[in-house]
Amino acid sequence: VWTLIMDNIMSQNCLKEEMGACLALCSVASCVSCLCGSAPCLLCGCCPSSNNSTVTRIVFSLFLLMGTIVSIIMILPGMEAQLKKIPGFCVDGTSIPGIQNKVNCDIVVGYKSVYRMCFAMACFFFLFCVIMIRVRSSKDPRASIQNGFWFFKFLALVGITVGAFFIPDGTFNTVWFYFGVVGSFVFIIIQLILLIDFAHSWNQAWVENAEEGNRKCWFAGLLTFTFLHYALAFAAVVLFYVYYTKPDDCTENKVFISLNLIFCIIVSIVSILPKVQEVQPQSGLLQASIITLYTMYVTWSAMTNQPNRNCNPSLLSLVTNGSTTSPTSTPGQTVQWWDAQGIVGLVIFLFCTLYASIRSSNNTQVNKLMQTEEGGGEAAASLHDDGQARAVDNETEGVTYSYSFFHFCLFLASLYIMMNLTNWYQPNATYQAMVSTMPAVWVKISSSWLGLALYLWTLVAPLILTDRDFS
Repeated sequence: VWTLIMDNIMSQNCLKEEMGACLALCSVASCVSCLCGSAPCLLCGCCPSSNNSTVTRIVFSLFLLMGTIVSIIMILPGMEAQLKKIPGFCVDGTSIPGIQNKVNCDIVVGYKSVYRMCFAMACFFFLFCVIMIRVRSSKDPRASIQNGFWFFKFLALVGITVGAFFIPDGTFNTVWFYFGVVGSFVFIIIQLILLIDFAHSWNQAWVENAEEGNRKCWFAGLLTFTFLHYALAFAAVVLFYVYYTKPDDCTENKVFISLNLIFCIIVSIVSILPKVQEVQPQSGLLQASIITLYTMYVTWSAMTNQPNRNCNPSLLSLVTNGSTTSPTSTPGQTVQWWDAQGIVGLVIFLFCTLYASIRSSNNTQVNKLMQTEEGGGEAAASLHDDGQARAVDNETEGVTYSYSFFHFCLFLASLYIMMNLTNWYQPNATYQAMVSTMPAVWVKISSSWLGLALYLWTLVAPLILTDRDFS
């Protein structure tokens, strides 16, 4: 009897273990199917009423954010010793012919790591940019690749990243630097377009709220933020003249500051002209103040890349009233990758990337330029058997954004992150120190001028092209 009882207990335990194993396999299988399935499967718990198109863009943006975080970790102080452990990455010099055993690995490994990480992200997004050309709806077989198979996408990104670290130096860093310069120039313009659109949406929303009720409160808010933006911009101009110019030197900085100040005054005046207000009632000083403040940031960012150290004091020296010598000017010292303009640039980048992922502009021209559809393809969330809402496919009749152009923007963002995290530096001839270059200065300044020209065009275009709809 005792034997029969023990056999029965053992058989029940075995059955429980088998059932537990089956449940575990089912759980793993469901996870795998989720990773290989559509985008809403990943975030359905967090975004119960999201559209398929929105969730997909958020997840791809998270891929970019993840790569950015890894790049930031690579340039943190103390990471040089860990990066030098990568086989062949910086052992007894480098693979650049003619300068073996001369390279300062403590300086170069962080720079090389960020370049290779961002190169991998750029390749990843550019590959999807090419694959997704002319996808018209979610019925296209390529749309399932865009909206699903996230686990395999992650593996592909990891594989490209690992391969990128085995790229020999040679001319790679120099060539990829100029790719980064051009890509960053375009992305700065895209940032400005998104900021213009955000400013118009902000102004329009608050004006509509003022018309519906509590008029004084909403207009007081608009006036407060407009004044704050202009005050910050004016304070920045004063500080630029004080710290980034000299009475007998720094001619370029004086010209940059003065021209951008004049241009910002011009666009601010144009934005409130009666004729402009007549065709664009939503135009106002709030938008102009945001553009002015952003222009001052780009001007500051350009001056921080000025090779002339007398015209480019480090932020630490300004705070401590010490020497204006940058740590990049002395061979063998640790590079100061992080500075104020880089952090501000990273914050603006994160804001613009998130805004581009979830936005749906009310402006027809912005939608055409950014390859999105007005209204964002609204669709009601569907209910599953558990009674919870789930994200739905809202692109069966047509995509709400250009898959290819979205990946192209992330490709440019990868290049911008690469340049921003490395402060637009380049190694000197012997790879002993990192130096600033004038091409970086001119790229940033020219992008600010082009951005102001674009904003000015949005103001005067309805007056010039009267037969077109600029709503």
